[in-house]
Order: sequence, then C-alpha cells, then structure tokens
Amino acid sequence: MTGGTASETGAFYAPTLLTGVQHGSRITETEIFGPVTSVVRFSEVDEAVRMANDTIYGLMAYVFGEEREAIAVARRLEAGMVAVNRGVVSDPAAPFGGVKQSGLGREGSSEGILEYLEEKYIALTA
Repeated sequence: MTGGTASETGAFYAPTLLTGVQHGSRITETEIFGPVTSVVRFSEVDEAVRMANDTIYGLMAYVFGEEREAIAVARRLEAGMVAVNRGVVSDPAAPFGGVKQSGLGREGSSEGILEYLEEKYIALTA
C-alpha cells in the first residue's frame, strides 16, 4: 500500500494504491469516491473481465494495453464509461452515467437531453 493518510485538517485524503487485494474482498465490492484504487492480479484477460463485471456497480472502468485488444476488452466491460489507455477527461459533449447500481440513464450530451423528451408516434391512413 502507498498513500492512505489524511491531511492535517482531515478534509483531504492522499491518493492511495492498495496492493495484494483479493477479488471479492470488501474493498473490491465498495464504490469508493476518492483517490483510492486497488490492484487485483489475474492470469487471463477473460478472468479480468469476469472479475471486473462481478460487481453491483458499473460507473467507470479503465483498460490499458495494445489499443485493438484494449477496445475489445472495453466492449465487454459492464460500465457506463470506459477509458482506454488514458484517464478520464471531462467532456461536456460526452454522455456521463453508469449501469447497474451506479445509475440509469445519462447526463450531459444529446443522450442526457433525450431523457427529458417524450416521443409520440402518429399514424395516418394511407
């Protein structure tokens, strides 16, 4: 582990990396909104995808690797947003939102606006 200390005021938490974490441990099943991440080892890509999808949450995921393969993995992940070979950069033109218990629907972009619209189908005789 590195980091894990609070500031003198307690209002901020130093970025923290947890190593030696086992899949299924409490830290892997908790949605943490802070500068904390854990490292879980895997042997095969299929195992990594299975572990990543084995959660009730699905806001954000990150994939690092050869671009073509990383995109293939990103398509398999059950997350509302996936960053490939980068951190997330906020983009108001991009939809924001998760899946599962991380949310339903999208905010921002044209996809976010569609949630406030009602569609109507009008059929006419030929």
